[in-house]
Amino acid sequence: MEYSTFGRHVAVDTWGVDFDLLNNAEWLQSQMVEAAEVCGATVMSVQSKQFEPQGATVLVLLSESHLSIHTYPEKGFAALDCYTCGETVDPQLAIDFMISVLKPEQTHAKKLIRGMGELQVETPAMKQAVLAK
Repeated sequence: MEYSTFGRHVAVDTWGVDFDLLNNAEWLQSQMVEAAEVCGATVMSVQSKQFEPQGATVLVLLSESHLSIHTYPEKGFAALDCYTCGETVDPQLAIDFMISVLKPEQTHAKKLIRGMGELQVETPAMKQAVLAK
């Protein structure tokens, strides 16, 4: 079986996020795993680090690639990215889920189309996912 090298990589900077959300590695880890599941990815492992005096990093290793967040609560800032290989998992869905739970005042995003030769850069439509109550 021949595998495609096609992949999508969505990166977003979020600003104006609540300090307490960004400073809780355990909560972020739970949200990131749910985001991965929402986009149809297979979670292989999760690493998280709570920094002192503040900040967190969560890395979710996916069978299809990865999902990550790095936070700076004192600035209301989080850097998120999700890269997935193939056509079956859409990284934008994971990012949309995280935007829905973080509720940033501002987002700045780019999507790279990878594995097809020259990198293609797009500006994705950012939207909040509809969360189940």
